[in-house]
Amino acid sequence: MSEVQDFIRETVTDNPVVLFMKGTAQFPQCGFSGRAIQVLQASGVTKLVTVNVLDDEEVRQGIKEYSSWPTIPQLYVSGEFLGGSDIIAEMHENGELVNVLKEAGALA
Repeated sequence: MSEVQDFIRETVTDNPVVLFMKGTAQFPQCGFSGRAIQVLQASGVTKLVTVNVLDDEEVRQGIKEYSSWPTIPQLYVSGEFLGGSDIIAEMHENGELVNVLKEAGALA
């Protein structure tokens, strides 16, 4: 496994909630990443780690390979890939996201 894949695996397993996104939580660089952050904040997440894929092209490509998912943002909770912004929004709307975040110990 490459160093990038090791970094990704360690990041998603060492942190309860990880969002690979374009930009930062404070300054998202695309609408989908911004939407994902808004949904996570609305869910009350307190233990969120974000990774700006624009900082490293290898991570940007590596995360797509890691998940076999072609787009960014990508949300991981308890090491498990949940999906992108549309899936996160849908899970939030039906109450699933809060339950998953609660189980991960990522809510206040």
